[in-house]
Amino acid sequence: MPRNHQFSSILRLAFCSIAAIGLLTSLAFGQVSDDEEYVVDPFATPDDQGPPLPDNTILPGRMRLDDSNSVPPPPSTLDFEPPDGDTTIGDLLRAGDRLLMPKDGKEISTGEKKKSESKWYDKLTVRGYAQFRVNGVTHEADDSAPPNFAGDSSIDADRNFFIRRARLILSGDVNERVAVYLQADFASSVPGSPDSELYSQVRDWYGDLYITKDRVHRVRVGQSKIPYGWENLQSSSLRIPLDRADGTNSALRNERDLAVLYYYTPEWTQELFKKLIDDNLKGSGNYGMFGFGLFNGQGGSLRDRNNQVHVVSRFTYPFVFDNGQVIELGIQGYLGNYVVQGSPIAPLGVGPAATPMGTEGNGAGRGQIDRRMAASFIMYPQPWGFQAEWNVGRGPALNDAQTVVEDRSLQGGYAMLIYKRDTEEWGTFFPFARYSEFVGGHKSYRNAPYSHMRDWEVGCEWQFNKAVELTTSYLWVDRTNLTAFSSGESYRPFIGQIARAQLQINY
Repeated sequence: MPRNHQFSSILRLAFCSIAAIGLLTSLAFGQVSDDEEYVVDPFATPDDQGPPLPDNTILPGRMRLDDSNSVPPPPSTLDFEPPDGDTTIGDLLRAGDRLLMPKDGKEISTGEKKKSESKWYDKLTVRGYAQFRVNGVTHEADDSAPPNFAGDSSIDADRNFFIRRARLILSGDVNERVAVYLQADFASSVPGSPDSELYSQVRDWYGDLYITKDRVHRVRVGQSKIPYGWENLQSSSLRIPLDRADGTNSALRNERDLAVLYYYTPEWTQELFKKLIDDNLKGSGNYGMFGFGLFNGQGGSLRDRNNQVHVVSRFTYPFVFDNGQVIELGIQGYLGNYVVQGSPIAPLGVGPAATPMGTEGNGAGRGQIDRRMAASFIMYPQPWGFQAEWNVGRGPALNDAQTVVEDRSLQGGYAMLIYKRDTEEWGTFFPFARYSEFVGGHKSYRNAPYSHMRDWEVGCEWQFNKAVELTTSYLWVDRTNLTAFSSGESYRPFIGQIARAQLQINY
């Protein structure tokens, strides 16, 4: 932002703050008779205030700013009604500006500026969502390991209510060639801590640099989602199941990393990707028809550990049929080396605890090979929908003797059936059924335990309105407990059933 514009904005904010303090003081200490009503509309233009009042004339509901002797008693209420639609930061600042205007409607000058120029606060929006959960293990097999679930740490023997996500997003266009997206989560846990949660953490912090004005070509720089897996790219605020499937989600910690990415998005796909979300069809957003880039490889909010980068590429193509049905096919892959963090365990529950070889500081070197390829099939719910993704590859994983992390094969994915039901009085319903499977190393967990996971899930998302959603589901799980225990046997299977519920508030 130019220095004079920055100073101007600061000065405007100061004036607005002073005006707000004055109004609040007047509201607190002023008195007004019961038969008079004084209303200040900060969004009204000067013309809306009516013709100028004659000297020494005071009418109910009017305030004069040019003659201190004729100003009426302060109002008892401030009728502050924002315009229709989303209220931007600019709306609030302009409202404060109007309170400082003289009766001729001329704005108080804060330096030379072009009135046709949009200000930074006209271009940025603030939004977010929060997810409140409760889980209950309704059944455990007799020989089962303690409850554990890769996507939700609250599925535990002694957990109850849980805030899964509390997101705040600031985004918008800086100018026609630059956009920013900043997202923080205020419900994160401290890595390695068993009892610390509700900490803030950067999830996304990037800028899009548009090479062309039509935004077909762009470069994204910063921490963002890595274009691998359609479900990984879909926002958690839009996803129907409460958690992503392990098969593809195990590829990238938090789905994000520090990266430099190129996206190619023809104009017709820009419009289509936006329409899929606007029409409540559970789209994944605009991550290009084609993407290519480099990223650190250790995962979001974790520092790089081997001074090497991963390479990723993705191609997706949405088909629009004559009846309006949209089907999207995609293929993606990445390649790099990954360094696994270690933790002491007793191999197979026998002998003293020791950190497996092949982990950081214990023979890992530059890490093990980490490569995957995945295919995606997405039929958007119109009203029936179907999603399926599967990936194969090789990556770091603990050996069967639980003594060494080595290069092992992996495979997994999911298939999900969806139905969309709109009602006039009760909102929108998304009943679903999903099967997911994964066999391979969970590299982002300590010692990269070799996991066997097969889950069945049924449930329904109920959208009361755009602001409130309730999702309930029931799971039958058979999955490896991924916790590294310093005593006893680690990585035994958790076999059981789980009832789940989540209330989501969008703001």
